[in-house]
Amino acid sequence: QVQLVESGGGSVQAGGSLRLSCKVSGTIFGWTMAWYRQAPGNERELVASINTVGATNYADAVKGRFTVSRENAKGTGSLQMNGLKVEDTAVYYCNLRWKDGEQYWGQGTQVTVSS
Repeated sequence: QVQLVESGGGSVQAGGSLRLSCKVSGTIFGWTMAWYRQAPGNERELVASINTVGATNYADAVKGRFTVSRENAKGTGSLQMNGLKVEDTAVYYCNLRWKDGEQYWGQGTQVTVSS
């Protein structure tokens, strides 16, 4: 089974930056990697994704501020978050998805943005 370990969360002031990391056991080649977030009282929502050939997708709320990347040889993925807003406050989760629908999730890391 695939295991994901997330890190990089914390507390920042509005306008600040954080970089989240996701370390995956084994290879990530062939898997789509995505980041989701869930704020209190809200559903879990897709933030950004990057497929096996590097094509990216972003939620409208984070376009121009967040950048998703991956390093297959290291088995890692990252989410660079710039220009953070209070509404970005949430628990962020790393996700891997195979073409047959198989999925794995990280434990989540808290991001808190203060005004």
